[in-house]
Amino acid sequence: MRKVILGRSGLEVSAVGFGGIPIQRITEDEALAVIHRALDLGVTFIDTAAGYGDSQRKIGRAIASRRDGLVIATKSGARKKAEILADVERSRSEMGVDVIDLYQLHGVSSPDTWRAFRSGGGLDGLLEARERGLIAHVGVSSHSLDMAMELVEQDVFETLQFPFNLVTSEPAERLIPRCRERNTGFIVMKPLCGGQYDDAELAFKFLNAFPDVVAIPGIERIEEIEQIVALVESGQRLSGDDKARAERIAAELGKLFCRRCGYCMPCPQGVPITQAMILDSLIKRLPPAGAAGAARNVAEKVAQCIDCAVCESKCPYDLPIRQSIRDAAAAGRAFLQEHGFETPE
Repeated sequence: MRKVILGRSGLEVSAVGFGGIPIQRITEDEALAVIHRALDLGVTFIDTAAGYGDSQRKIGRAIASRRDGLVIATKSGARKKAEILADVERSRSEMGVDVIDLYQLHGVSSPDTWRAFRSGGGLDGLLEARERGLIAHVGVSSHSLDMAMELVEQDVFETLQFPFNLVTSEPAERLIPRCRERNTGFIVMKPLCGGQYDDAELAFKFLNAFPDVVAIPGIERIEEIEQIVALVESGQRLSGDDKARAERIAAELGKLFCRRCGYCMPCPQGVPITQAMILDSLIKRLPPAGAAGAARNVAEKVAQCIDCAVCESKCPYDLPIRQSIRDAAAAGRAFLQEHGFETPE
């Protein structure tokens, strides 16, 4: 498969990687089968996180005899030095590797979060881990475009992971060009809008226009990675009817798709707005037990909404947040009932 260099990290990876969130939902044997198929197809980049349930452990089993030539990335949201160092050790143990190729600060999407990583020592923990030879390179992930523009200016980060897809296409204007100027590797999270649409053909024809970025779609089934690899290897880009179809999808989903930028937060009434806005994605991507906690929290707390519309006044994308969170609460209740979990009164 075509290779991409992740900026000044110098890491050479396959043009499409393997995202490790969905394998939480499947059995270990199924996870091993889909990871092995991805490796057979030429995938050399695997990305997961310390917080993704048993994903690291399943990946560790899958790569036990196939480590050569692979680039393994993971991430942690721990903000204290001791905590992030503990996550590094757990990642190494669960994945059975001496050195993690790329370790990323997870979800730095606000100035407060960035300040917490610096003042609490989370960033210092990763730098110490690199000095000790436990990790090779340091990266960061974010959901806020403004925050990402600030993070790319930090010399410490060799890669940036950010949402980029048909709907969240804003990075093409400023963020990706700046990453090129700074020689920062750009890793595409949510190439399929976090599961909000399933037309991989359109998604990857769109991304093929950006040959220096690496997408890490969450993979659950063998046929998914087979289709995606074929699309990436084809090099085909959007044109004609495809472009018109992609524009319609972007227009429709763009009215509802939450970028997780966090501008709407905090809610004066304590409603977890972002969690409610992405609940559908969580239900699709997490095991039922994990999704149940989020569904219950949304169903309970959305009831506290007083229709003040403060959130909508702060949303830079003019999303109908109040109606969306009510719909999410109803969907959360339905999910809990369907799977036999206790439903909030």
